[in-house]
Amino acid sequence: MNRRDAMALVVSAAVFARSSLARESGDLMFVDSGDVRIATQTFGVPEGTPLLLIMGATASMVGWPDELCSTLAEQGFFVIRFDHRDTGCSTTVPPGEATYAIEDMATDVLAVMESYGLPAAHLAGMSLGGYISQMLALSHPERIHSVTLIGSEPLGWDGAPLPTISDDFLRHFAGFGELDWQDRRTVSRFLVEIDRLCSGTANTFDAEAALARVEKVLDRTESPASMFNHSSRTTRENWAGRFREISCPVFVLHGSEDPILPVENGRALAEGIPGAELAILEGVGHELPRSHHREIADRMIRFALAH
Repeated sequence: MNRRDAMALVVSAAVFARSSLARESGDLMFVDSGDVRIATQTFGVPEGTPLLLIMGATASMVGWPDELCSTLAEQGFFVIRFDHRDTGCSTTVPPGEATYAIEDMATDVLAVMESYGLPAAHLAGMSLGGYISQMLALSHPERIHSVTLIGSEPLGWDGAPLPTISDDFLRHFAGFGELDWQDRRTVSRFLVEIDRLCSGTANTFDAEAALARVEKVLDRTESPASMFNHSSRTTRENWAGRFREISCPVFVLHGSEDPILPVENGRALAEGIPGAELAILEGVGHELPRSHHREIADRMIRFALAH
């Protein structure tokens, strides 16, 4: 896997399309976005301030920790997280057979908003989710109160090359093609190693907790390999330089030791978007570490409530 292909796992783009109604199933709500079914889950009460959490490439809603979601809900937010297509309980297609563009993944976000009856909401996007959030802020500014971009990069960056994914990560993914997805133990080890490579030095890596999360991810999908369909998805439109046109309030939150999208990407975002605010999480990688849940939640809450 080359650097460009690996980066495709964590960066993308998005625009608007039509959505439909939702169906309930246990503690999940299923939303129809065209012929795709998107699994969603909420924290808090519908009367709260709406906040949609958009995860990164290959990641399901499990990427947003329960503790973080609950903390946000306790402060008056109606929090919605969801599984991207090809992850979790949402619709998947066999590995290598995906035909959708990243724009279609943004369609899913607006489908969620429509199904919950939200004319507008705050967005928080991590990595790919931040890319999608930027595009929604551009294509539908009237529907976006504010955007928090966590470990993301500028939409349509057109400046000097920014630092990208680490060599260690690339070396790990060199073995992706040989992975036997029927061997759960091997797959689990592969995914846990991704978590380790994404972590910073602020905390000692907790392999046991990472394994528990990975097992939950695998338990929630019938086709875990499909998550990597995101790596081959591209955009339909040319978004070069468009991030500078974002007009809604933007808060950039970035780990100082991010090995996927190094901190220079966060700084470029904050410098390019008019009025954007920037906060650096020292010692944090491409992750939402438990030790920083309260700080991350507090920063998100203060920013959203101010706008």
